[in-house]
Parts: sequence; C-alpha cells; structure tokens
Amino acid sequence: MTTTTHVARAVGVTSASAPQWRVELRSGTHHLVADEPTTMSGGDAGPTPFGLLLCSLAACTAMTLRLFAERRGWQLAAIEVSVVYNVADVEGASIVRTISLPSELTDDQRGRLADVAERTPVTMAIRGGTPITTSIGAVETPTPRPTS
Repeated sequence: MTTTTHVARAVGVTSASAPQWRVELRSGTHHLVADEPTTMSGGDAGPTPFGLLLCSLAACTAMTLRLFAERRGWQLAAIEVSVVYNVADVEGASIVRTISLPSELTDDQRGRLADVAERTPVTMAIRGGTPITTSIGAVETPTPRPTS
C-alpha cells in the first residue's frame, strides 16, 4: 500500500479585474504575488514563475545546509545561494547554483555540504521531473445584476 504525504499546497488566482499577468498566490497562511516584468507587459509586482522556482531551490538549499551543519555543531554565520536559470539554443535549459559559505569551514566540511546540496528535497523534485497531474474544473462567473 502506498502512503501519500502532502508536503505543500499553493493556490494561484487571477481575475479580469487584476493587472494582466499578476497572480495572487497563497501557500498556507502566506500571501505572495507573481507577475511578469514591465518589459513583458507585466507590472513587475512580484517574481516571475521561474523566479519563484529559483527562490524555492535557493531557500531549500540554504535551509537544508543550515540544518545539516547545526546537527553537526558547525557554526555557519551565513549561507548565500545564488541560482540562475539559463536556456541555450543547443544544450537546452540548465540551472546554475552557486553556494557561498563562511571561509572558516574546512575543505571536508565544504565537501560534505556540497554533497548535501545535491540531495535537497527541491533539488530532487526538479531533477526527478516530478509528475504533474492536471484536472480542469468549472468556476461560475457571477452574472451582473441589472440596475434599476
């Protein structure tokens, strides 16, 4: 028997009264906005969908590395994770992740953290090509009431 655990849930909503590409997002008690930059006819009110994907990878990487280091008693003043999504004509898409760690860490500690970064939950989901099941439902559009 298979057990399914829901790890996260998010809802995105747009409407005819909202700016063209703006999407209001909810995840738990958190509210975010996704949008396109002004160069793409958006309002630049929030990250693009790819920007949000990269934020997820950066956040998961930093959190996972901090957890790993704390469990070993390693002091990490800061962890910086920079992530870039590239699309090349021939090679296709790729993500480049650069992790900056305190200089006080030993080469062995850096190596172990590099290994851990390759196995974060979001890294594994992206690399594994998580299957997506889509269903379409109908939403009733309110009919304007006649005014007298």
